[in-house]
Amino acid sequence: MLASSEGALRHAFSNGITAFLFAATGSLAILITVGRGGGLAPADIASWIFGAYGLGGLLTLWMCWRYRQPLGMAWTIPGALLLPPALDHLSFAEVIGACWVTGILMAVLGASGVVNRVMSRVPMPIVMGMVAGVFLPFGLRVVTAFGELPAVAAITLGTFVLFTVLPALGRRVPPVLAALIAGVAATVLLGGMQPLGASAGLLAQPRLCAPAFSVQAMLELVVPMAVTVLAIQNAQGFAVLQQAGHAPPVRAVTVACGLGSLPFAAVGSVPTCLAGPVSGILVSSGARESHWLGGLVCGGAMVLFGLFAPAATRFALALPIALIGLLGGLAMLRVLQGAFQSAFRGRCPLGALVAFVVTVANVPILSIGAPFWGLVFAFVASALLEREDLRAAVQGQ
Repeated sequence: MLASSEGALRHAFSNGITAFLFAATGSLAILITVGRGGGLAPADIASWIFGAYGLGGLLTLWMCWRYRQPLGMAWTIPGALLLPPALDHLSFAEVIGACWVTGILMAVLGASGVVNRVMSRVPMPIVMGMVAGVFLPFGLRVVTAFGELPAVAAITLGTFVLFTVLPALGRRVPPVLAALIAGVAATVLLGGMQPLGASAGLLAQPRLCAPAFSVQAMLELVVPMAVTVLAIQNAQGFAVLQQAGHAPPVRAVTVACGLGSLPFAAVGSVPTCLAGPVSGILVSSGARESHWLGGLVCGGAMVLFGLFAPAATRFALALPIALIGLLGGLAMLRVLQGAFQSAFRGRCPLGALVAFVVTVANVPILSIGAPFWGLVFAFVASALLEREDLRAAVQGQ
């Protein structure tokens, strides 16, 4: 029993650290790129980092502890990508005002139960087709990493395979954790670390951002951001958790995303969401009952990262994106496999295929990301061509 408990803790630690690194490198690079592209001042970007990671980590800790599930709460990347074009003609204060209204709207929708009813009527194969389309690029990074860092990728993948095929090793050190250690060591020894940026201090200095409310900002940003969180990112997270055997509290998570978005906006961050890829990593290995411990590890690391954002950002951005992508891809391989199996072995296979193809195509429409349209077009395709399957799936037969 003791050995089993120790193994569960090792998997939880491994998954939590990998999920954190995934969120604190590639996602961070996107945040900085979006901030710079939108013309934000360095102080505004630093405050956004504090909110996205520090406050996101606190929310993750609370949700994981309260519901004993791996509920990794983060900031919406697709929502952030709406900002650079909007900041061409809107002030930052107007954008923050739209984030406030988006948070309030999500909280109301969550408390009303609307989100629960909608989620219960979307067939799981269609949702998992969308999830497979979202996660496929992460899986492909296992291969593409060899084009950027062949030696590091070979050592990292070789270590993962070794600890996977030899159970005696895998019981002592989870394969992803072993691959993480080997990959970072190989990166340092082979000179793959990027130069550290200039120091901007040690502790974060969040700024309170006063909102401004304009009709143009409301019309342009509120609905796309709300749909992005509720119908794309949260839908991914819920589907991944359900696939792993969890019963995520849809209403509570939706309300938490809405209310959590308010302090996020107060320090200049976009709304919060249930992060699909982070959830996928947290449930990728170990006993289901201990997955929430990995969420605590991830949340705690995010809090520290947010508090020490100026210094931590320098080191996070020094790690090669290819290595973090490879580690994230390895962690999500089983999740990706499960998504394909759930999408195409049950009802509505055509709808699942449409959801997958539209999502992979990644063409936004009306400033709303492709995963949402994958769900819409898949539902339409099944309604026209798989009526019996769709009716049975909606009724839970």
